[in-house]
Amino acid sequence: MGLIIVFVLFIAGMITAIALGLSMILPLLFGLILFTLLGLYVLKKSGIGYGKGLLELSKWSWGSIKDSLVVIEVMLIIGFITAAWRISGTITVFVYYGIKVIVPPAFLLIAFLLSCLLSYALGTSFGVAGTLGVIFMALARSGGVDPLITAGVVMSGIYFGDRGSPVSSSANMVAGITKTDIMVNVKLMFKSAALPFTITTIIYAIVSYMNPISHVDSAIVHEFESAFTLSPWSFLPAAVMLLLPLLKVGVILSITASILTSVAVAFFVEHVAFLEIVRILFFGYHTTGTGLGTILNGGGLCSMLEIAAILVISCAYSGIFNRTEMLKSLLDLIEKSCTKVGRLAVTFLVSAATCCIFCNQTIATLMCNDLLMKPYLNTGGSRQELAIDMENTVIIIVGLIPWCIACSVPLTFMGVGIGALPWAFYMYLVPACYFFTKKRWFSNRAHVAADQSD
Repeated sequence: MGLIIVFVLFIAGMITAIALGLSMILPLLFGLILFTLLGLYVLKKSGIGYGKGLLELSKWSWGSIKDSLVVIEVMLIIGFITAAWRISGTITVFVYYGIKVIVPPAFLLIAFLLSCLLSYALGTSFGVAGTLGVIFMALARSGGVDPLITAGVVMSGIYFGDRGSPVSSSANMVAGITKTDIMVNVKLMFKSAALPFTITTIIYAIVSYMNPISHVDSAIVHEFESAFTLSPWSFLPAAVMLLLPLLKVGVILSITASILTSVAVAFFVEHVAFLEIVRILFFGYHTTGTGLGTILNGGGLCSMLEIAAILVISCAYSGIFNRTEMLKSLLDLIEKSCTKVGRLAVTFLVSAATCCIFCNQTIATLMCNDLLMKPYLNTGGSRQELAIDMENTVIIIVGLIPWCIACSVPLTFMGVGIGALPWAFYMYLVPACYFFTKKRWFSNRAHVAADQSD
C-alpha cells in the first residue's frame, strides 16, 4: 500500500509540473525524497536503522549513477555538436539545398527523406523539427499542401534519427542503461527499420504525388541566401559525423572530430570570432533578430544539462529499487507475463504505460529498463534484446502520445495539433513491423550473434 501511495503522489507531482510548465527536475526530486523515505521504512522493517539505511541507499544510488556517467558524457558532447553545426552553417546548407531540389510532386517525399538524413546526422528530433520542420511547414502553407500531412511526414523523419542515430541521446541512453554496445544497437536498429522505412517511403511517394506543392516560395530561398553564408564547406562536419562511425571510430571520438571540424569551418569560412564560438558551444546560438535566423536558436552544452540531471536523478531511483526490492511483486508479475504472452508484448504494455504516466522519454525509458531487465534475463532474454525492444517501443511510442513532451514540443514548433499524428506512418510501422517480424528475423539468438560478430 505504501508503494502505491508514493507512486500516486509522484505521478500527481509530475502532472502538476507539466500543467504549470515547470522543469521535470522538481517532481523527480520530490519523488526521490518520497522513495527514499519509503526505502528507509522498508529497511527499518528488516532491522536496519535509519542512519545505516540512508547510507546504504546512498551507496546503491551512487552505484547506479556511476553506471550512467558515460551516457551523461555523451549527452553533454551532443550538446556541443548541436551548437557547432549551427555556427558552421551545416544545418543551414542541409535545409537550403534540400529546398533547392524540391520538385512539386515530390515535396512530401523530400521532406521525409531530408528529415531522416538530418535527424540521423544530428541525432535530435527537437533540433530538426525546430529548423527543417519550420521551413517545410512554411513552404507547405505557402504552396497549398496540407500542413497536417506535412507535419506528420516530418514527425516520421525526425524519429528516424532520434531512434537510430549513433549520436542520438536516446540511443546512447538505451545503450548505457542496458550495458550494450551503441554501434551493435545501431546495426540492429537499421535492420529492424528496413521494412517500415521502405513501406513509409512508398506511402509518402504516393501521398506526395497526390498532394503536389503548387510552388516553392522564392522569398524563403532568397532570405536564406541573404541571411546565411551558404558554403559547401559546411557539409564537412556532417560528412565527418556520418563516415567515422562507418569506419568503426567510437561515438565520442566521431562527435569530437565533427565538433572540431565545425569550429574550423565557423572560424575560417563563416568568420565567427573564436571567443564567440566558445560562448555558443556552451550557451547555444541565439540571434537578436526576428527573421529566418531565429530557426537556428538553441543547442549548446547548457541545453543538455536538464536532460543530464533527469538521468542522474532517475538512476538514483534504480539504486533505491534494487536495494529495497520494493518493486519485487511488480517484477514477478511482469516476469510471469513475459512467460505467458512473450517479452515483446509485455514491453509494449509497459512502454505505453510509462510513457502515458511520466510524459517524458528519458524517464519512461529508465523506468522500462528498471521494470524489464530482470524479467528479460530470468526468462531467457538478453540485454541486447531488451535494448532493441525498447528502441522499437518506448522510444517511438512516446512521440505518439499527445501530452508527452516528445510529441507536443515538435508539433508546437511546427504550429499544428495532434491531427498530424495519423500521418506519421513510420512511427506506427516501426513497432508494428517489429512485432510481426521479431520472432523470425530478430530472435534472441540473432541478437547474441550480432553482438559476437561486432
